[in-house]
Amino acid sequence: MSAKKAAVQPRSTGHLWKQIKKHWQLYLIFALPFALVLLFSYKPMYGILIAFKDFVATKGILGSQWADPWYKYFEMFVKTQNFPRLMWNTVTLSLYGLIAGFPIPIILAISLNECRNVKMKKTVQMITYAPHFISVVIIVSILSLMLAPKTGIVNNLIEVLGGERIDFFSKPEYFKSLYVWSGVWQGMGFSSVIYMAALSGVSPALHEAAILDGASKLQRIFHVDLPSISPTIIITLILNVGNIMSVGYEKVLLMQTSLNMSSSDVISTYVYRIGLVNAQYSLSTAVGLFNSIINIALLVTVNFIARKVSETSLW
Repeated sequence: MSAKKAAVQPRSTGHLWKQIKKHWQLYLIFALPFALVLLFSYKPMYGILIAFKDFVATKGILGSQWADPWYKYFEMFVKTQNFPRLMWNTVTLSLYGLIAGFPIPIILAISLNECRNVKMKKTVQMITYAPHFISVVIIVSILSLMLAPKTGIVNNLIEVLGGERIDFFSKPEYFKSLYVWSGVWQGMGFSSVIYMAALSGVSPALHEAAILDGASKLQRIFHVDLPSISPTIIITLILNVGNIMSVGYEKVLLMQTSLNMSSSDVISTYVYRIGLVNAQYSLSTAVGLFNSIINIALLVTVNFIARKVSETSLW
């Protein structure tokens, strides 16, 4: 028996190398993204140890002492006076963005799919798709110029209509709407591409059968198009909910002022401030890890619910 196993092993290994040699181009294509994932996604996970140590940069990760107790910096974050505000701002900003931004690409994709004027369809696609390639810095610059208290076009219109000029960036109540709707405008065209691709796979026979049954265009959208792309919608929703705590700090930081901090200070900007500005590396790592754990928990929960309700899930 052992002799047979010994004989099989060289043949299986030889067969593997034969396949690699035969299809080396495919393995070469796979090797680069695999190496990038290892280098930039898995290798940095080693730095998670900083959250559990009294990290000193001169001593390195291994040379620094373990925190006592191990949850010292997690407790420090939860007990800070900023914790309720950071959690509230992060969750509300993310939920606002999800509720406002998730349906619009779907509506745009369905509208373009129903458009029979090819020239108009391509024009709308180009106009809505282009903002995705504008940098965040440019987006915020456009906002600040349009909303400038003295020279902005928006305030000029408000004054013409008899209203008073508003310093939008200094008012906390306007921050979330400015952040979310500028993001919706920037990303809706790019996000609609995946739904356009899903709609292109809908069988024309389904629409023909619906037309024969007397269904209107709106009825065909609700009873043919949406059910056909529902798996794509559900998967996208799961991924979006899994990132609900991950508000990117770049745009928030660019829009943040000392006057709107009560509404604009989120976990990612707090991590930036205490980690890079104040050099509290252990605390900032603990906060980032805390944020990631919540995201993973949300992802698993929503995936479980989606699998039970719709039988569509990531795993």
